[in-house]
Amino acid sequence: MVVTAVTFSIVVPLETIPRLPQFSPWPVVVGLVPWIVGKYVLCPLRWHAISESRRSRRWHLAAYAESELLGLLTPGHVGADAWRIKRLRGTGMPFGSAAAEVALDRLVGAIGLVAFVGFAASTLPVSMALTALGLAAGGLALVLAVRKVRPQWIPRRPLPPFRRLVHGLVLSMLYQVTIVGLLVGTLEATGHGVSPLEALGALGASQLAGAVPGPQGASPRDGALVVALIALGVPWVAALGAVTLKALLAWAPGILLGGGCLIIARSFRRHEGARALTAGA
Repeated sequence: MVVTAVTFSIVVPLETIPRLPQFSPWPVVVGLVPWIVGKYVLCPLRWHAISESRRSRRWHLAAYAESELLGLLTPGHVGADAWRIKRLRGTGMPFGSAAAEVALDRLVGAIGLVAFVGFAASTLPVSMALTALGLAAGGLALVLAVRKVRPQWIPRRPLPPFRRLVHGLVLSMLYQVTIVGLLVGTLEATGHGVSPLEALGALGASQLAGAVPGPQGASPRDGALVVALIALGVPWVAALGAVTLKALLAWAPGILLGGGCLIIARSFRRHEGARALTAGA
């Protein structure tokens, strides 16, 4: 599935971009650079703001970059959460506390996303808004049911101070701004730009399809974003090319930064192991 998704993300831009009347890479660069900062700096700093691991910002930056690479390789980005839990457990944190911390970070990120979706709610069809409310109500009911029947399944941890939660929320909101900027940049590159507010509405509509997991570049969320852009008047070739290009661009920093951190961490462990053996001899 991963190979299919990557192939799809590569082939579609190669097929669609040459059919466009014009294409400029500079808007893509202008949108990509802030997004990389948002994804690999603001997001791990948000995690650090609410974390109880007592680890440094550098540790969170590296662990988050590693998790993003594994997230790209798994549907629904679940590999990212699993890796972050593993890294937290490596600090001595119990599994339940580690899972609760990752879930809390996800929640703070989701609040920023919900704020954006709510801002774009006036552009959403009533049926899609009701679907979002239904999914939220169903998820809440499931959590309450599990908490009543199997309370031991619900990881618990004390909430961070209010100031740290606000700090994390601000970082989450700034990250959402970089996502809008990347989408606007990829669209401007095709010569069929939309306003930031229209891009915000399209992203808000596509997030409703995010409840169904899928691989990077070929998920229901990506398909919903294409449909939303077409509804805004963007030609289908430009919409498909921009969305798949946006998904493809996520792989380069994921491989370079995440893969680089994994290689450095593995080399460091080997060095420490060799030094321990030498000291023992």
